[in-house]
Amino acid sequence: MPQTGNATRTSTPVAGSARWAVKLAVITALVGVAGGVAGISVWLALQLIQFVAFGYPFGGHLEAADAPSGWNRFAALAAAGVLTGVAWWALRRWAKPVVSVPAAVGGKRMPALSTIANAGVQILAVGLGASIGKEVAPREIGAWLAQLVTAKAGLTARETKILVACGAAAGLAAVYDVPLGGALFAVEVLLGELTFATALPAFATSAVAAVTARLVIPDEVLYHVPSMHLTPSLLVWAVVVGPLLGFAGVGFVKLTNRLQATAPKGWHLLVVLPVVFAMVGLIAVPFPEILGNGRALGLVAMNATSSSPDFAGLSPILFLLLLGVLRTITTSATIGAGAVGGTLTPSIAIGSAVGGALGGAWILLWPADGPSLAAFAFVGAAAFLATTMRAPFTALVLVVEFTQQGTDILVPSLLAITGSVAVGYLLARRRSAQMA
Repeated sequence: MPQTGNATRTSTPVAGSARWAVKLAVITALVGVAGGVAGISVWLALQLIQFVAFGYPFGGHLEAADAPSGWNRFAALAAAGVLTGVAWWALRRWAKPVVSVPAAVGGKRMPALSTIANAGVQILAVGLGASIGKEVAPREIGAWLAQLVTAKAGLTARETKILVACGAAAGLAAVYDVPLGGALFAVEVLLGELTFATALPAFATSAVAAVTARLVIPDEVLYHVPSMHLTPSLLVWAVVVGPLLGFAGVGFVKLTNRLQATAPKGWHLLVVLPVVFAMVGLIAVPFPEILGNGRALGLVAMNATSSSPDFAGLSPILFLLLLGVLRTITTSATIGAGAVGGTLTPSIAIGSAVGGALGGAWILLWPADGPSLAAFAFVGAAAFLATTMRAPFTALVLVVEFTQQGTDILVPSLLAITGSVAVGYLLARRRSAQMA
């Protein structure tokens, strides 16, 4: 009898733990599927908008920058300014306030209508060529769906927080097909905690979301770039340029944050947003690379050579530097005009352009590496993104997954990221000391 009683007492907790594990596994899988649905919905909406605006067929990565007519690009941006200006003005006046993903991870409920509408307007803007990233929309929808999945599941507050963060990151993983980058985004950016309790659901949800999305979204490389190889010149350049990209990244973050804080409110949005979008459209007539979420400029930078002149006979060095400056201006102005969107892929665009330009100048001093600027642009993109995101692991993995490059490029990327993030950290500490 004592043995039977002991067996009963020990088997009940084990059975309860097994039920809890199965329930948590099922909910985690559902959050992953929800992230995949978020990515699919954003992709389908984007494809539909671009079909109507530019006549593109469904599938692939064509965007506003690929439109051959400068007038078409301008007209699309001008229309986007009017349509999104009215939509965001109405949304902010009559709908419930939009809840950000970090606030949702912190436990605040995301209103259904506001969340879906805000994400939809973002995709409309990007689809028509607005100079912002599209990654915020799938994160918002993924987090909202994760809240629905976990609402009545009987989870603890910590378990819910982790899964909502994983749902947001799964949306990112699905729309860009970056499962590892999505998982790292959850633990490094949204949760700020790398433990078994955060890593396992992050890996699982991002993997499930990516597989789910591939049922609809074509499995294609986002950035087709030439192969990149490690050289002594690239190593030395990465050490030198890392801190410079760190200063540039910090400056970009401060600029966009300041402009976002002073963005127009109320009826002013109906005036400012269309005007700024039209101005961006005028810039896009000769420079289509500044349009969209940043892929077009990234492709130009990572496929440039040090010897071929481009626009108006400019050298690749000057051309890439000009594009990097223009992209910084258009993205910052778009955010400052009141538009909502991400800076992840715009950061890759700016970093790759600046990195390619600096790499082209470096090749003039150390010409042994050959004509390709791809490796310099790649390292520049990774270092700049690591600074703007304040997430070095996520940034590097995202650029690797976007380009599907091998291990040769990792060492110089790590060196440049070390320098850029160190500069960002030191500047942040200096500001904190001045405020204390």
